[in-house]
Amino acid sequence: MRFCDRLSQLRKEKGYNQTYVANYMGVTQVSVSNWERGFKEPSFKVLIELTNFYGVSSDYLLGISDERK
Repeated sequence: MRFCDRLSQLRKEKGYNQTYVANYMGVTQVSVSNWERGFKEPSFKVLIELTNFYGVSSDYLLGISDERK
C-alpha cells in the first residue's frame, strides 16, 4: 500500500477529518489532502509527527512494513 493510501486509511480509522489533522499538524487542510491524494509529501519533521500522531512506525506509514509498531 502506498504512503498516501496508508495516511488516508489511518485518518479514517481514527474518525478524524482532514481539518482536524491539519490543525494538529499545524498545516492547511489542503496540505493534508495533497498528501492523501499523492500529489505532495510531508516534510521529514511532519512525517515523524504523523507517526507519533497515529501511533505507527515510519516503516508502516511509508509502506516498507505491514507491522504498525
